[in-house]
Amino acid sequence: IYLVGFYEEREFALYVSSISNELRIPVRYLREDKPHGSAGALYNFRDLIMEDNPSHIFLLNCDVCCSFPLPEMLDAHRNYGGMGTILVIKVSAESASQFGELVADPDTNELLHYTEKPETFVSDLINCGVYVFTPDIFNAIQGVSSQRKDRENLRRVSSFEALQSATRNLTTDFVRLDQDILSPLAGKKQLYTYETMDFWEQIKTPGMSLKCSGLYLAQFRLTSPNLLASGDGTKNATIIGDVYVHPSAKIHPTAKENAVVTNAIVGWKSSIGRWSRVQAEGDFNAKLGITILGEAVGVEDEVVVTNSIVLPNKTLNVSVHQEIIL
Repeated sequence: IYLVGFYEEREFALYVSSISNELRIPVRYLREDKPHGSAGALYNFRDLIMEDNPSHIFLLNCDVCCSFPLPEMLDAHRNYGGMGTILVIKVSAESASQFGELVADPDTNELLHYTEKPETFVSDLINCGVYVFTPDIFNAIQGVSSQRKDRENLRRVSSFEALQSATRNLTTDFVRLDQDILSPLAGKKQLYTYETMDFWEQIKTPGMSLKCSGLYLAQFRLTSPNLLASGDGTKNATIIGDVYVHPSAKIHPTAKENAVVTNAIVGWKSSIGRWSRVQAEGDFNAKLGITILGEAVGVEDEVVVTNSIVLPNKTLNVSVHQEIIL
C-alpha cells in the first residue's frame, strides 16, 4: 500500500508504522517533489508500484468515505476486460454537478462519456474516486505526456489549440486522471463502471469527518459488531447508539458533572469543565458547522462553545459562538 502526498515524511511516519503492524502488510508514504496531477503522481512512482509485478492496481482518493467494495470491483473489472473500472453512484440531479458526471452503457457498463463538474446537467451518475486499473494505465499516462511534448515541438499551432491555454500551459509530466485519461478514453471500450448501492460521501469540510464517522459506525453494526462498544452496565455506563471506544480510552466515572459534547471534535489532552457545553448545529458542509477543540484545550466550568474552532493550547473561561480562536 502506497500513500502519495505533499506532506513531509515525518508527518506520516508514526501512522505508517502503526498501520503496517496492524494490517501486517507493508505500507509506505511517498512524497511528491512537485505537483504531477492525479494520474501523473501514479506514473511518477510507477517503478515502485510495479516492483512486485501486480496484475491490477487500486487507486483510492483520500477524501472518500464509502464501503470500498474492492473485491466486487475487481471481479467486475476482470469480467469487463478493459483497462480500468470506476466506482460510481447515483445522486440527486441538484448535487451531481459538484462531481465528475458520467454516462455508462446500461447493458455493458462501459463508460461512454465523462465530464468533470459540468455547468449543465449531464447525468445523475457520478465518479466516486475509487478505481482499479491494469498496468496498461501507465501506457495511457505516458501517451498524454508524449502528446504534450510533441505539441511543444511544433512551431505553429491551430487556433483551437491556442485557445486551450489551461491545457497548453501544463507541463508534460502533469497528467490529470479525469480530464486527460477518463474523458479521452470514454467510449473506446477501455473503461467501465461499477455502481455501488452503499453509502458514499466526499470529505471536504471538518464537519464531514463527523458525518462519515457515523456512517462507518453504522456499517460496523452490520459487518464488524465486535468493534462497537456494548456497555456491560458496570459503574452506570450506558452506551447509546453505535459507539467505538479506542482500546487506549477509558470512560471514567470522574467525567465532569453534566458536561455535554455534541457535534464536536475534542483534541488530545483537552478538558471540559462542569456544566460546560461543546456543541454545534451539525451542518456538516458549513465551515463552522461543527465545533473543534485542538490539542490541550481547556474549557472551564459553565462555558458554552458553539460552532467554533479553537486552536491548540488555549483555555476558555468565557462562552464563544461562531468564532475561530487563534
